[in-house]
Amino acid sequence: MSDTVIRVENLGKKYVIGHQKQERYTALRDVLAEKARSLGQIFSRNGHREDPTHEEFWALKDVSFEIKQGDRVGIIGRNGAGKSTLLKILSRITEPTEGRISIKGRVASLLEVGTGFHPELTGRENIYLNGAILGMSKREIRRKFDEIVDFAEVEKFLDTPVKRYSSGMYVRLAFAVAAHLEPEILIVDEVLAVGDAQFQKKCLGKMEDVSQEGRTVLFVSHSMATIQKMCCSGILLSQGKVKVTGDVNKVTEKYLDDIILYGQSISLKERKDRGGSGRIRIVDFQILDMNDIQQNILRSGHDYKFVIYYEKSEEILEFHEVVGSIAIVDNTSQIIWLVRSSFTNDNFSVVNQTGQIECHVNDFNLTEGNYNTILFLSYRDSEVLDSIQYAKELRVEAGIFFGTGSAGLPSHCKTLTRAKWKVV
Repeated sequence: MSDTVIRVENLGKKYVIGHQKQERYTALRDVLAEKARSLGQIFSRNGHREDPTHEEFWALKDVSFEIKQGDRVGIIGRNGAGKSTLLKILSRITEPTEGRISIKGRVASLLEVGTGFHPELTGRENIYLNGAILGMSKREIRRKFDEIVDFAEVEKFLDTPVKRYSSGMYVRLAFAVAAHLEPEILIVDEVLAVGDAQFQKKCLGKMEDVSQEGRTVLFVSHSMATIQKMCCSGILLSQGKVKVTGDVNKVTEKYLDDIILYGQSISLKERKDRGGSGRIRIVDFQILDMNDIQQNILRSGHDYKFVIYYEKSEEILEFHEVVGSIAIVDNTSQIIWLVRSSFTNDNFSVVNQTGQIECHVNDFNLTEGNYNTILFLSYRDSEVLDSIQYAKELRVEAGIFFGTGSAGLPSHCKTLTRAKWKVV
């Protein structure tokens, strides 16, 4: 008997994108005219006339792979690569346009905050509802109930409607339900990023336990360090197609190589693999010395200005309490250096249509090596305005951090810290 639990053959998912001009308001005559056009297109489909207001977009095309029982598979790719579409199809939330999928066993999914819960029901009622959806008996759910509540740490709010939960509470309970109700296949999207670091660690440990019990885990994350730690194999998606499958280290290495090359070949303004609402967009990023000269090689111990150039939507007059964040990552995409305006109560206002946001960094403290950057703008920590992974490649060389020249700078760590030593 085959141990394959998921088989995907020539999978495709097509969407039709409308390009109709957006008016300030829509009148009844506009609605009736659009319905008449749609009806006319149905009756004249054989005339091969193309509709200029609509475009076909294939989110997935010719996707094929197999997953064995007990595998921990990381699904990676840039924004828009098709990861979320694939997970929704595997979770039976949406139907494929073409191709065939074979799945053995019950599937539990955690794709986004709110998926699978009824907002008007309490936490307790949603646990039983989700168990019933998975085909479990009331007795089976009751046996796991205390374990779920303990893991989620929401005991005090069990009889509160989940619509009153914070996003963190929602995710904790949703993950606890998905992981503990014994599905044969567990699918988890990047939604765990909503939780705090301690809970994320707890979730990763639980997913490892699930796979050791012979169950299968599919995991999507932009953190290659987490993917490498969690998964034994990987699937790299690019523009809706499978680019590489196999050993997780080989797949993540290919992803990092591709994304760095992509970042070098196109300006930040033209980058499509970005997140956020776009109401403010990052169009360029530079690192300057104190004489405003652009730097491509940084040195430990020197002072720099990190400059984000932006443009904002015309309809927005002013933005207050904007949060800026610049992260530096190593070759596994692990964040090893981070500055954020909210850490120091330095959030700012964006008034002009275009401009620049400066972050002054004294005594730059990274050791020698090759790195990359992540740029992030948000509104009051509640709305992501723009985010770009791998925005700029960095080279750091030894500098004068300790005031003793380059001698004695460590190569086995990433950051430097000054300290005073004495015997007492």
